Amino acid sequence: MAIARERFLVDTAWLAEHLHDPLVRVVDMRGYVRTVEREGEHGERLQEAHYVGAPEDYEQEHIPGAIYIDWSRDIVDLDEAVEAQIAPPARFAELMSRLGIGDEHLVVAYDSHPASQFATRLWWALNYYGHREVVVLNGGFPKWKREGRPLDRSVPAYPVATFTPVVQPQLRATAEEVLGLLGREGVALVDARDQGQYSGKIVRGEGRRGHIPGALNIPRELIIEPTTGEFRPNAELQQVFSAAGVSPEQHVVAYCNGGVAATTVLFSLAMLGYPNLTNYDGSWNEWGSRPDLPVEV
Repeated sequence: MAIARERFLVDTAWLAEHLHDPLVRVVDMRGYVRTVEREGEHGERLQEAHYVGAPEDYEQEHIPGAIYIDWSRDIVDLDEAVEAQIAPPARFAELMSRLGIGDEHLVVAYDSHPASQFATRLWWALNYYGHREVVVLNGGFPKWKREGRPLDRSVPAYPVATFTPVVQPQLRATAEEVLGLLGREGVALVDARDQGQYSGKIVRGEGRRGHIPGALNIPRELIIEPTTGEFRPNAELQQVFSAAGVSPEQHVVAYCNGGVAATTVLFSLAMLGYPNLTNYDGSWNEWGSRPDLPVEV
């Protein structure tokens, strides 16, 4: 059964009314995955991707009171060989505390990505560390700006807060755990990348072609209404997942390249009340580069 969308999404009007609520922390998660493509020897497209934040965009203009988090550096494990892995508990908690995000705060995350994947990445990261009071701004920064709502350039400073990380291990899978789930009944593996990468027509970085065996392809773009940048209504989301053969009874494991786009899918499934949702954080950045793991094209 679907859960009230207000537990996951807030609209621009709601945020405008709550900008000065002392228990609300607005977080600007804007950033980019910049890609460059060239043609390979066999007609495939070879793609290089660079993960970057957008602090300059934030400095130029942002929602009043918003603090900035760089998705590509601030909440990742800088010592991990696989790019973009979630930061360890102490590092994550130190950042939240320093920014003034405590156990008592409702976090409102926004970005300008067409699929809100950086905002949903923070949603997932906070939930992974046991902080469930987090929502995403529906339509993100583009909708806020399109509506002519107030913008600011000043950087707020909030008092240091107490953030207590409580790891929820069921929300994150390792490569070995995913390998152990392959072919098992009651498991749905969802690839949130575009169809080109899933099929092997596009090859990113040094990774191999294709996808994890048995994975269903549900590109994150299917989750979003393209004309508004908002999440599709629950009835439409349900149709997307039902058509792909994903049901609430299954253990759903989503992946992409770096465990970021996958969170858009997981976020949507959570809104629909799917109870058993896991992010394969290493995703294709890890799986595609390990010859000991099976692939399917």
